Amino acid sequence: MSELNKTEKRAVILLSGGLDSATVVAMARAEGYVCYTMSFDYGQRHRAELDAAARVARDLGAVEHKVIGLNLNGIGGSALTDSSIAVPESPSEGIPVTYVPARNTVFLSLALGWAEVLGARDIFIGVNAVDYSGYPDCRPEFVESFERMANLATKAGVEGQGFTIRAPLQNLSKSD
Repeated sequence: MSELNKTEKRAVILLSGGLDSATVVAMARAEGYVCYTMSFDYGQRHRAELDAAARVARDLGAVEHKVIGLNLNGIGGSALTDSSIAVPESPSEGIPVTYVPARNTVFLSLALGWAEVLGARDIFIGVNAVDYSGYPDCRPEFVESFERMANLATKAGVEGQGFTIRAPLQNLSKSD
């Protein structure tokens, strides 16, 4: 960590390329964070999001933008990663078929590892509970639980330099 400026307020931000995560990058910048963005090529159908994420990272001044390759389509179970499952045209009751099993858990875990390496103590994610569409890993309880786990499972957390998982859109509607 010697080549990093230890006085910078750094954050790792999960950046999908969509409106919510782009807004979160802008919010973090406005709060004075030096932003490091992370996207995932996980076998999703909408690959244009990865191009959008790279543009957002560049345009909003991210210091570094990583794209991590994962094979979540190898697990299946989601219309977003399994071409044999149709993407629905309208919302349904319960957890939708577009839910990707454990996606935000995996994404936050990798962001946590990078944050620890960078000396960043804040990790931002653009989840939203007000417009909650049935995804269990977008709920406040999930974010709070992940933060507790992060501070139990890392050297930084054990040594008292814990992490905060920031979900600034958590209680905002899309129009907010």
